[in-house]
Amino acid sequence: MKNILKPMNRIILTVCVLFVSSSLLFAQKKKDLIAEIATLKTELDAANAEVTLAKKNERIGVARAESFEAQVKELQDANATLLKNLNSFAEVSNKNSENINMVMAKLEEKENQLKAINNTIASNDSTAIVVLTNAKQTLGENAKIGVSNGSVIIATTLESLFGTTSGATVKTEGVTWLEKIANILKANPKVSITIEGLSMTGELDTAAEQASAVGAVLQNQFSIDRTRVHAIGMDGNFKEGINLKLHPNYKEFYTMVKENMKSSN
Repeated sequence: MKNILKPMNRIILTVCVLFVSSSLLFAQKKKDLIAEIATLKTELDAANAEVTLAKKNERIGVARAESFEAQVKELQDANATLLKNLNSFAEVSNKNSENINMVMAKLEEKENQLKAINNTIASNDSTAIVVLTNAKQTLGENAKIGVSNGSVIIATTLESLFGTTSGATVKTEGVTWLEKIANILKANPKVSITIEGLSMTGELDTAAEQASAVGAVLQNQFSIDRTRVHAIGMDGNFKEGINLKLHPNYKEFYTMVKENMKSSN
């Protein structure tokens, strides 16, 4: 009987060891799977946030595009109606057909000019959306960034750039921050920047000097072309700091319009 019990005890002991080992292995795998699920959830949340931002920017772009398409359609419809009326008049009076053809050519030229201007405006708005996206990605969601009249406005304090409210020498931390602004400008070569020094005490000379100091850093240390950088001092209306306005090259736009007007005369 004892000889029979000894092998039985060994078998039972072996089974117990295998059962405990399997349980420990299962528990470890379960722990690893839970950790992996947590990691995947974090990555999914980040991806969803990026998708939400992209959809928001897409809606803005689509809304602007639809607005400009509607304006162009109205201009085209008005022009088509006018051309139709002129054609009817030409059929009644062949005597004035030459003058009518000249007017039609002028109208077509004007329509082409309007199309060029509308296309430029649409391009500028698209650029503003790209700049806004770049600015948020570069500076972070906590940066003070806004949009006004087609310009992306980035606000910062005097202390963060100069260390004091009256200083006009950009400190090291300020230079590091301005490097990010320079990278945004380099990524968008058609964009210019207007640096507004805001004063709430009426000391516009100091505000202008601070704005010029910021512009000098962008030009001298980060090679931003001086034609793209403009610095001014302004009354801040109880606010002080530095506003960086990133906007299309308005001078280039106005030159294009002016040349079109000259060619049509």
